[in-house]
Amino acid sequence: MMKIAPILLCCISLFCGTHSFVAQENPNISTDTVPKIEKFGIRVGVDLAKPLRTLIEDGYSGFEIMGDFRVTKKFYAAIELGNEKKDWDEPYISSKTSGSYAKIGFDYNAYENWLGMENAITLGLRYGFSTFKQELLSYRVYTDNPAFPTQTIYAPQEYSGLNAHWAEFILGIKTEIVNNLYLSLNVQLKRKISETEPENFDNLYIPGFNRTYDYSEFGVGYGYSISYLIPIFKKTEIPSTEAEK
Repeated sequence: MMKIAPILLCCISLFCGTHSFVAQENPNISTDTVPKIEKFGIRVGVDLAKPLRTLIEDGYSGFEIMGDFRVTKKFYAAIELGNEKKDWDEPYISSKTSGSYAKIGFDYNAYENWLGMENAITLGLRYGFSTFKQELLSYRVYTDNPAFPTQTIYAPQEYSGLNAHWAEFILGIKTEIVNNLYLSLNVQLKRKISETEPENFDNLYIPGFNRTYDYSEFGVGYGYSISYLIPIFKKTEIPSTEAEK
């Protein structure tokens, strides 16, 4: 009996080791997995950057509301609506711009969430449209002749019915701080498509597009927003290991 006991222990150890090795090699043998629940709904929010800019920047006021709807696992239909007013005061010109804008497009979530997370790293594309007016308050006539000093003309003129169109690429980060409540940060690269300009005067600022430049059709922007998801329905995603069983 004393000789048989070590032999039995050796056989049991060999059997257990072989069974463990086979389980590791066989992908169909796995522990229980938890299904992943994906929420679909409408997310609405406001841009926090514009109210903050209104408080700290003289001559500016603006607001923007936004929303998106999850169409598929990765794609979201998105829209932004806003209004801006901007005073422009430079040594040679003084003007005011005011108007509204809309941006519509989609976002793609490039981030693969862990179980229970609802964060996003998004790549987005928008078509932007703005209607606005410009008020030319004063301008200075340029001259390099010292015999005729520079003169400032105060003759307010208003140009209404102006519009502009542009395309916009957006890179954003969105994180869920509490259940269904999100904070997001994004940067925007804009490319002007067309615009109507006042006679003998340029659009120095376009609502929704931001500042314009003489020799470039490009513009930039940023946003910092808070939004809330209104869940409409949920989908259960079965992990691939479970689906193969």
